[in-house]
Amino acid sequence: MADPSLYTYTSPLEGCQDLPPLPTDISEDGKSYVNPPAEKRSEAYDSFVSPITNGIRGGFDIHVYFLQSDAEELKYATELWERIRREFPELRIYKVWDKAIGPHPLGMFEVNLFTPEQFGAFVPWLVIHRGPLSALIHPNTGDDERDHTQRATWMGHPLPLNLKLFKKAKAQ
Repeated sequence: MADPSLYTYTSPLEGCQDLPPLPTDISEDGKSYVNPPAEKRSEAYDSFVSPITNGIRGGFDIHVYFLQSDAEELKYATELWERIRREFPELRIYKVWDKAIGPHPLGMFEVNLFTPEQFGAFVPWLVIHRGPLSALIHPNTGDDERDHTQRATWMGHPLPLNLKLFKKAKAQ
């Protein structure tokens, strides 16, 4: 993961500074807080928050990795790829690469998600069905290095990425 000190962060409360304090009442479960009803539903249910793209590029990429020299992992990855294509045909699904490509250190395939609804359906599904494979989930904001590191989430064992191409692109 990238060093968080390399980046700046706006306050998570930006836009909420002048609102009344939240109640401190405890819910019936005895542990969580009672939240006041929102005036309107969060826009994050319908489109990805800025700076995540909402266009043809897709808001999130998911890279599913397998050790290409392990016949069992290759078989599992190929079967998972087929299942995803059958169950989620609306997603963009790329070919299965049986070698390292780009910043990715192992064989992998990529799935693009275009809406929060797709993210909400596919990610929990993948948690259950990814088996022995690792998966990198990253947003697409236009800052590829940060998207693949500081903003990334891993399922399974994180893998070291080859970030040289991102650094070269930034230098140009």
